[in-house]
Amino acid sequence: MLRVAMLGAGRVAQVHAQSVSENPDAELVWVCDPIEAAATSLAAKHGARWSLDAEDALADPSVDAVIVGTPTNTHVDMLLRSVAAGKKVLLEKPIDLDLARIDAAWASIQARAPFVMLGFNRRFDPSFREVRERVGRGEIGIVRALRITSRDPQPPPAAYLGVSGGMFKDMTIHDFDMARFQAGDIVEVSAVASDNGLDMFRQAGDHAQAIVTMRAASGALVTIVNSRSCAYGYDQRLEAFGDAGSLEAGNWTATTVRAASATQTEAAGPILNFFLERYTPAFRNEFAEFVAAIREDRAPAVGFADGRAALALAEAANESVSTGRVVKLG
Repeated sequence: MLRVAMLGAGRVAQVHAQSVSENPDAELVWVCDPIEAAATSLAAKHGARWSLDAEDALADPSVDAVIVGTPTNTHVDMLLRSVAAGKKVLLEKPIDLDLARIDAAWASIQARAPFVMLGFNRRFDPSFREVRERVGRGEIGIVRALRITSRDPQPPPAAYLGVSGGMFKDMTIHDFDMARFQAGDIVEVSAVASDNGLDMFRQAGDHAQAIVTMRAASGALVTIVNSRSCAYGYDQRLEAFGDAGSLEAGNWTATTVRAASATQTEAAGPILNFFLERYTPAFRNEFAEFVAAIREDRAPAVGFADGRAALALAEAANESVSTGRVVKLG
């Protein structure tokens, strides 16, 4: 039985905690968060102990693994402390907002051969994985293009924009990882963005929407379409196009019911509202991979290097927006 500590008790931590509780090979034993109401509420829900200080869980020799779901600016510190305590780590994205800090973190823990899995849960979405597997079987021939659409239902609070690291590091980072997952290494990045004339984005130096085009080492062209708001909900789609056809993963609705009448056909209910609903199965599958990799004593399916690579693409996109140039990656 894998004994797990949850570091953080916010929205993403709630999904992780549920995934742990639903896994027959794991047990949630600690919840740590500096906000007492958040820590006690989540701990009570899952029958775990709680603390305001992560050190209480890290010092517990019975804890095998930790999930880091704390704010981004604490990720590196929590990672270093967790590895020093001998724990296996599932670390939410991004590792950090600065590549140099990421590299320094790895240099300081590399000798320990740490077990670190990155929280790119969308790799474990059943639909996205099916596209990758069928592409891998050659069903659509050589992949020429990949299109990723990701639009949030509404923008985050203005106060969050100032500390998020910007759209590319906070939001698009999932799509950068998905591009690598589906198309392999990326060698060129070009991006354009807009604040839509909105003060909240202009003042934060951030974007309301963006389009990123990339070239994979294979030659495949990748397009990422992002928006911080979407009138019809949480828009999450993907299409792989190849010489022999295409594969598309569409949006999810609560049921598969479709209506037809004199004024409409194939009318569906609203798409799922946000990541808590849309990606719950992906979080569950992600944690199952975490447990399986530990049990089988192997590297996890998505590791520290993947987290660094995604941030490098975010940095390249920022550079492209600033300079208006295509950015080449080594």
